[in-house]
Amino acid sequence: MNGSLSRRRLLTLGAQGITASFVLTACASTSPDSSDDPAALVNDADATLTNFLRDPEMTWFRDNLPSARGVLIVPTFVRAGFIFGGAGGNGTLLVHDNSRDWGYPAFYTVASGSVGFQAGAEVAEVILMIRSQRGVDAMLSNSFKLGADASVAAGPVGAGAQVQTSDILAFSRSKGLYGGVNLDGSVIAPRDAWNSTYYERQVRPVDILVSRNVSNPQADRLRNRLSRNIQS
Repeated sequence: MNGSLSRRRLLTLGAQGITASFVLTACASTSPDSSDDPAALVNDADATLTNFLRDPEMTWFRDNLPSARGVLIVPTFVRAGFIFGGAGGNGTLLVHDNSRDWGYPAFYTVASGSVGFQAGAEVAEVILMIRSQRGVDAMLSNSFKLGADASVAAGPVGAGAQVQTSDILAFSRSKGLYGGVNLDGSVIAPRDAWNSTYYERQVRPVDILVSRNVSNPQADRLRNRLSRNIQS
């Protein structure tokens, strides 16, 4: 009996690992939102940010964006599966320095897997608001897990929303439904190939986000939108 249960647990854990790896690989090879085009993803991220800033239910997000250390914008976050499910999407991260100057974007993949009853698919826009230096530091690593290397909580929405103390807050919009998505356990990793393509040289996230050794004027509209929100 105990042996059977142990084997069952191992199968479950193995399935979870395989699912997460599959989603991460799928997101790294195909992009539902921009078809392997980082410039298109930046445009999509700008549209997503505009949607959040105009949304009357996103008052807390809009009011607290000026104090954020950074934002990871995922224009198309897909969650789908039957029994063994997965979720993921490609995103672009921007951070700002002490002068509130927003830097240029770095590209990332967000992926997670789950086991349990589920069916169908859901597509959402997701923004991760980074609230601490620990959250920023986690983003600079080769890969990290939300909830382990940096705490994550659902972002507050609506009037009188209460916020949890967390390194990162997750906000989402999906077909008129508002609320935070549960990204605890999700893996975030940089898309090095996209970063190199976008800046036409080999770069790491630290080169883009900290050293600021590269630039691409194609992202200026997104950067300016973030700056205008801070100044307003």
